[in-house]
Amino acid sequence: MDTSRSPGTARTGDPAPAVRPATATGHQPVAIVGLSCRLPGAADPAAFWRLLCDGECAVGRVPAGRETAGGHWGGFIDGADRFDAEFFGITPREAAVLDPQQRLMLELAWEAFEDARIAADRIRGSATGVFIGAMRDDYALLLGRAGRSAVNHHAMPGVSRGVIANRVSHFLGLGGPSLVIDAGQASSLVAVHTAMESLRRGESSLALAGGVNLNLAAETGLVAEEFGGLSPDGRSHTFDHRANGFVRGEGGVALVLRPLPDALAAGDRIYGVLRGGAVNNDGAAENLTTPSSRAQAQVLRQAYASAGVRPDAVQYVELHGTGTPVGDPVEAAALGTVLGSARDTADPLLVGSAKTNVGHLEAAAGGVGLLKTVLALHHGRIPASLHFERPNPEIPLTELNLRVAADPVEWPVGDRPRIAGVSAFGMGGTNAHVVVEEAPEEPAPVGGDDVVSSVEPSAVSSIEPSVVPWVLSARSGAGLRGQATGLLSSVDAADPGDVGWSLVTTRARFEHRAVVLGGYGSGLSALAAGEPAGGVVSGVAGPVGRTVF
Repeated sequence: MDTSRSPGTARTGDPAPAVRPATATGHQPVAIVGLSCRLPGAADPAAFWRLLCDGECAVGRVPAGRETAGGHWGGFIDGADRFDAEFFGITPREAAVLDPQQRLMLELAWEAFEDARIAADRIRGSATGVFIGAMRDDYALLLGRAGRSAVNHHAMPGVSRGVIANRVSHFLGLGGPSLVIDAGQASSLVAVHTAMESLRRGESSLALAGGVNLNLAAETGLVAEEFGGLSPDGRSHTFDHRANGFVRGEGGVALVLRPLPDALAAGDRIYGVLRGGAVNNDGAAENLTTPSSRAQAQVLRQAYASAGVRPDAVQYVELHGTGTPVGDPVEAAALGTVLGSARDTADPLLVGSAKTNVGHLEAAAGGVGLLKTVLALHHGRIPASLHFERPNPEIPLTELNLRVAADPVEWPVGDRPRIAGVSAFGMGGTNAHVVVEEAPEEPAPVGGDDVVSSVEPSAVSSIEPSVVPWVLSARSGAGLRGQATGLLSSVDAADPGDVGWSLVTTRARFEHRAVVLGGYGSGLSALAAGEPAGGVVSGVAGPVGRTVF
């Protein structure tokens, strides 16, 4: 397959701009400034990108200790049963009845804000919104099975789906909107769209958006199996002639969003820009669970009109792409009608699906697709969509002017910005599509609202690297040792001044603290092992006392 052609080649003889300024549509672009995830085979975005680039499929046999009803294949995450309750101020008794989806989203929220270089203690009381897609209540089923003795007064909020978002807002002290969206398999992408609109209205100043899905109970797997949607061979053959169903996956994704002008003013690292999006429903389709090509085409038109982006300017679409015999042809027909038909036939639209790598994360699926797309924009490369040999006979790719990215495709910078679309469709007919653009080329200014220090950033480079302090803190001694272990990977990969600056200005401060002064490798190793070392000072901060003078 020819992968030498760069996506989005300009059509000749067409002087109209591919992208209108956002102000022309009255919709302000929204920057993606922080990412986190926990996915099958990938504990963070960097690991997910490696998995995608290596063309790996993280779907496998159901691991020991997991219930197997509903097929023997799936994409599973490690450590779904583990949780640092002490860090989040949750007692062991409460943690025992807390839905692991709530626990996972707490962790992802914290990691996403850290990735955005926004210290969590500095957004307390802010109008930060939390928008989470979720649709399953597996843990409530498990708790019900355990009987009355397993239930305590923490159980009601502990297994309430709506509290997944509220728990994050409570822990971080966030005053913006806080809600869980259940739009079936479109949930997390609808959550992103809702967060984007909240930011544009000024209702939220900052937003956390994403989705979570954990497959814990045999009953939900059995329901999917009886519905007839599962692939018997444990592979998602998206748009392929072997398409025979989807594979269940689990995990979660979180993204930190803020208006683009604010992100530029704050000097944020920007992974990509949300230009616009749309949500609709199939309405009176043939039946409740049969997708409508007409409605999907309409949501595409609405999304690109909202974004101010011409259909022929889109270079890649991350499909919903379940690999089902019914859903794939409907999705392909809608894309061909709206996007494929607008392009030169020598430049078919590239498409692919992350479900071929990690399975179908249902409520979190749209978030996974968006994360993959943002990473592709950021790195300038479209990873391969796996398990594709030849098209489903019901999908005439040439006619529709589509091409499955069955091999990796370099995404070079050209005279047009990199632009992609991401789709997600719910079983009950909810359709969502968002339009994403690469980050602006202009370098962001240094500093901003989230950097609070009396030292100018430019002064960091003038400090002798051997004496830059690396300041660590955690809620417990074990957490502090974990922080040291995590930082060991930065010893040779980053500038000591940059690391020291980031640790002081972008991390929350807790009572267990340590400072490493030079000799970072040996100092962090000793701290991780709980051993004394020269140049390492550690201790526990006491209560704040009165000022003497």
